[in-house]
Amino acid sequence: MPPLCGSASGSTTSPTMPVYKYRSVEEMDAHSWRHPGDPELYRAISFVWELARRTNPRRVSPGVYKYRSVEEMNRADDRRLEAHIAAKQMEKQRKPEP
Repeated sequence: MPPLCGSASGSTTSPTMPVYKYRSVEEMDAHSWRHPGDPELYRAISFVWELARRTNPRRVSPGVYKYRSVEEMNRADDRRLEAHIAAKQMEKQRKPEP
């Protein structure tokens, strides 16, 4: 495991995120890799999915869609993305800035 660096302020009252120093890129993979079946893997996946859901929720219409071509599917995806962006912009306009 790479050595931990202490916080700059030296404060112990608030939790701090550890800072790792690596001598090479290969050392980075060893620290974060999780193996299938590891409960920590499922917690990490759950955290990422929940973060994505809260920060950028997407509404997916239920059902299965058939397209005549890849181009038609891409156009439909573009329309959905444009609708999502427009909804986010409207939401931002409705909220007053602090």
